[in-house]
Amino acid sequence: MPAERPLRVVLCWHMHQPDYRDLATGEHQLPWTYLHAVKDYVDMAAHLEAEPRARAVVNFAPVLLVQLADYAAQVRGFLRGERPLRDPLLAALARAALPTAIAPRAGLVRACLRANEERMIRRFPPYLRLAEMGRWLLAHPDALAYVDDQYLADLLVWYHLAWLGETVRRSDARARRLMEKEASYSLHDRRELLALIGELLADVVPRYRALSERGQVELAMSPHAHPILPLLLDLTSAREAMPDAPLPRAERYPGGLERARWHLETGRAAFEDAFGRAPAGCWPSEGAISDETLRLLEAHGFRWAASGQNVLRNSLARAGLEPSARNLYRPWRLRDGSLACFFRDDGLSDLIGFTYSGWHADDAVADLLGHLARIAAECPGGIVPIILDGENAWEHYPENGYWFLRALYRGLAEHPALEPVTFADCLGPDDAPEPLEGVVAGSWVYGTLSTWIGDPDKNRGWELLVDAKRAWDAHAARVTDPARRERLEHQLAACEGSDWFWWFGDYNPAETVSDFERLFRMHLANLYQMLGLEPPDALGRAFTHGRGRPQLGGVMRRAGETASG
Repeated sequence: MPAERPLRVVLCWHMHQPDYRDLATGEHQLPWTYLHAVKDYVDMAAHLEAEPRARAVVNFAPVLLVQLADYAAQVRGFLRGERPLRDPLLAALARAALPTAIAPRAGLVRACLRANEERMIRRFPPYLRLAEMGRWLLAHPDALAYVDDQYLADLLVWYHLAWLGETVRRSDARARRLMEKEASYSLHDRRELLALIGELLADVVPRYRALSERGQVELAMSPHAHPILPLLLDLTSAREAMPDAPLPRAERYPGGLERARWHLETGRAAFEDAFGRAPAGCWPSEGAISDETLRLLEAHGFRWAASGQNVLRNSLARAGLEPSARNLYRPWRLRDGSLACFFRDDGLSDLIGFTYSGWHADDAVADLLGHLARIAAECPGGIVPIILDGENAWEHYPENGYWFLRALYRGLAEHPALEPVTFADCLGPDDAPEPLEGVVAGSWVYGTLSTWIGDPDKNRGWELLVDAKRAWDAHAARVTDPARRERLEHQLAACEGSDWFWWFGDYNPAETVSDFERLFRMHLANLYQMLGLEPPDALGRAFTHGRGRPQLGGVMRRAGETASG
C-alpha cells in the first residue's frame, strides 16, 4: 500500500428485488420492483449523472433486470392498446372503472398506505388527508360502499407521486403539474402518470449502461435469483460461524452445486443482455461466502467478490491474524486461488443505512468524511468498501436522500486524502490480494448465515424447498421440450431466492412475513404443478410466526419493509 496514495473509497450500491411474479400467470404479486425503480434506481442514476467526478459500483441481481424489462414492456404495450397490465396496482391507476365491491376497494386503500409515514405521507398534505381518510375507512369498511371513485383515483395518483424519485419531481413538468393540481384527477391525468412511470422504467438500464460506458460506474452482479450460495452448496456451512446452530433435517441441498452454477450462468447471460458486457465482479447474495463459493465464482470468470467485515474478522481470528487496519482495508484471496475478495466496512455502511437519515445532510457527510480521514491517517493507500442496498434506506431520509447523496459524492471527490474508486480499479499489481488459508462461511449480517437458517421457521422453509427439489430431481429429467425445461428452471430458481428465508422467523413484522411466506408457498406450489404433481398439503397453510419483535443489530432494509410500517 503506497504511503503517498490517498485512501480509496468504494461505494457499492446493491440493487435487488426477489421475483414477485406468479410465473404461472405472469401477475405481479407485490409492487416493490416498479416502485423502487421509479423512486430509487432513477434517483441513484441521476445523482451520479449530476456529479461527473463521482465513482461507484452498482450491483444488480439479474432477476431484478428481468422484472424491470417485463414492467417496461407491460406499460408500453398497455399504452399502445396491445396488452393488459399484470400488476394490480398499476392496472388500478390506469383503469377507467375502479372496483365497486368493498373487499377490493379496501385492498386498494390498504395498498396505497404502504409508504413511509413521515417522509412520504406527511410530506404531502393532499396525500396525508387522503391517507387519514383511508385509515378511517379501513376501520369502518362498510363506509367504502359510499365513497365515490374520485377518492380512489386521487389516492392512487398521490401514492405514485409520493413514490416518484426526488429528481423526477424536481425536473419533470408532468409530475409538477400533477402535484400542483392536488385533487380531482381525471383518467387522462392517471394515464399521463402511467406514461411517465413507463418512461422511467424503460430508462433505468440504459442510464446505468451509459454511466458504465463513460467509465464512471462499474456494473457488477449477484447470482440470478439471489440465492445464498454457501447454503446451496452445503447447508452445514452455517455451523462454521455458528457451531451449535440447529439445522434442517437434510444436510445438503440436493444438486446444490449444479443449481449454483445455473444461477451464475443464467445471471451472467441476463446481465450481458442488459448491459452489453460481462461483469468483472460479483456481490454474492447478501455477501454470503465460503471457500467453496469463492472457488466457484473464480471458476466462472469473476475477478473480485465482496462480503462483510465480520466474515473477515472471523477468518483472521481462525488464522491467528490480527484485525489491524492494514488487514481490514485490503483485498484477500484463498491461498489456492486468485479471485480478490473485498470486505465491507460494516460500521460506515450502517451509518448510511440507519443513522444518517435523521441528521442534516451536511453534518452526516462531514461525519462520514471524518471517519474516512482517520482511516486514511492510519492506513494510507488502503481500500474502504462501503456497501449497502441502493434502494431501501432513502425513504427514511428527507427528500429521498437527495441532499445527502449530492453532498456525499461532492465531498468524496473534493477531499484531498480520499479517492473514490471502483473495485476493478483496485485489481492492479500494487494491490495484490493477501493469501488466506480459508474463510469462515458467513454473510454481511453478523458474519454468520443466521438470517437464512437456524431458526425453526427458516429451517422449515428449507425442508419444504428440499422436498420440492427432490420432486424436481425425480421428474424434471423427463421434460424434453426446451421451452418447458427453461420455465421449470426459472420456477425452481424463484423458490431458491434468499428473501423468503430472510423474513421467516418470529422476530419480523407479521404482515410482511405473511406476504413473503405466501409468495414462497406460491412458488413451490407452482413448481409442483409444472412438474405435473399435486402440491403437498403443507403448502396450503402458513408455517411462520412473525410477531414484530425487532431483529438485533443493524441490518440492510429489505424490499417490502415499508409494507410492515
